[in-house]
Amino acid sequence: MSILNGHIRRILHVEDNPGDVCLIGEALTESGRADEVTVTSNGEEALDYLYGRGKYFGAPRPDLILLDLNIPKKGGPEVLAEIKNDAALKHIPVVVLTSSSAPLDISQAYGSHANCYVTKPTDLGELFRVVGLIEAFWLDAVKLPAGKRD
Repeated sequence: MSILNGHIRRILHVEDNPGDVCLIGEALTESGRADEVTVTSNGEEALDYLYGRGKYFGAPRPDLILLDLNIPKKGGPEVLAEIKNDAALKHIPVVVLTSSSAPLDISQAYGSHANCYVTKPTDLGELFRVVGLIEAFWLDAVKLPAGKRD
């Protein structure tokens, strides 16, 4: 377990593709930086988790969100916009981790204040490396505003 200064490091992974959930989950486990990873398979479920609604009542806020763009019910761009327009959520780093490398998708994600945009590598070794780099940066190097970790 990698609890840092008594803080449990949490990731919310928003992804509907079971294969990607499995591979990215393995990469997160291999890096060993996150203590808890919660997976939601659609945008509505992700927002329920973030707002602590329904089955996620009382859920703690994540330290990092990995967000796929192409998810059902409420798409990634809408989820990103809602997160970044909410004073209680906007401080949470959102990494768009998606298969799209379309310039419009990239531009729109940054226009909605994504913290970064990463196209999922198709090579397994590269995927593991990239996920490890994302975790190292956002969970080890970055400092969030005081009092924002629940």
